[in-house]
Amino acid sequence: MAYGSPERLDDVPAYYADIRGGRPISPERLADLVERYRRLGIEQGSPLNAITEATRTALERTLDVPVFTGMKHWTPRIADAVEAALRAGATTIVGLVLAPHYSPLSIGGYRAQLEAALADRAELAFVERWGTDPGYVELLAARVRGTDAHIVFTAHSLPIEGSGDYEDELRETARLVAERAALDDWSLSFQSASPTGVPWLGPDILEHLGALAERGIERVLVCPAGFVADHLEIRWDLDVEAAERARQLAIAFERIQMPNDDPALVDVLAGLVRRAVAVPSSA
Repeated sequence: MAYGSPERLDDVPAYYADIRGGRPISPERLADLVERYRRLGIEQGSPLNAITEATRTALERTLDVPVFTGMKHWTPRIADAVEAALRAGATTIVGLVLAPHYSPLSIGGYRAQLEAALADRAELAFVERWGTDPGYVELLAARVRGTDAHIVFTAHSLPIEGSGDYEDELRETARLVAERAALDDWSLSFQSASPTGVPWLGPDILEHLGALAERGIERVLVCPAGFVADHLEIRWDLDVEAAERARQLAIAFERIQMPNDDPALVDVLAGLVRRAVAVPSSA
């Protein structure tokens, strides 16, 4: 399962209406979002949806069982994936979100959609969290090992209320990666918070870069440990906004290559599925 992404500019209003559950969005905010997608070339193809499909195909080939894509906020929907799996004869369905860390607001929402669509018609084995999986830790460690830059681990911010142990999980992933890669100089930051009027987890990456500049940090390598694919939060929030902020601060700014459909990530996902089937979770 993945978050989903609009396929063209005309899809953006409906996509954000789905995310916001019908709550209104200001015309100015919507116009800004449309412009972001336009500048990223969405009309030439949605990177997230294409990456998700490539990952699905690779995972299906590795496991040699049917793998179906279900999107939380776009098509094909999670419910569509459930129906396709049942038509294919599934008696057990593994729910696996392409996001490593659990919170009731994020992964909990995926599970709720999946359980509602499944309606006890098959056994459910749900993978709730995998941010400390040794294969995932090594995948990230390999991308930061040997650098002399300050490493900033990032993840999508969430409203503090309802985030659960999300920040603790992220910090543990960062600690394990730093230990594996023998890093001495690293920090954790958040990104992509929405203007909802309630407190979100921080510090935000843009503010954090300012604090690092005050410390005299001259080089930053961002490791988006809470994400696995190139999408708006990576290509805009980091590659455009954070990179521009770093330029203003005279900080040399880079980020790691995202896992996307890297065979190493596919192997991690395959291991998660195999273990989930061996020990199904209660539905």
